[in-house]
Amino acid sequence: MNFPWFKRIGIFFIPITIMGWILFMVCIAYAVYVFIDIDSRSHSVSDTLINFVFNLFVLGIVYSLLAFLTTKTLK
Repeated sequence: MNFPWFKRIGIFFIPITIMGWILFMVCIAYAVYVFIDIDSRSHSVSDTLINFVFNLFVLGIVYSLLAFLTTKTLK
């Protein structure tokens, strides 16, 4: 890839371009939206967290996969 969006530092992917930052902010905004949606329908804190953690896990996998495919390779 000619223009990498992320730089890998250990197990983390740090955005280095505007597209990387946009993807990062969209993921954060979606996580907040999902949390508020789950919290409005749940009856307890544990119910909220149990449902949110699974969604956060899936979102993290998608973000990591996209970041891995658009990362800067170190040679």
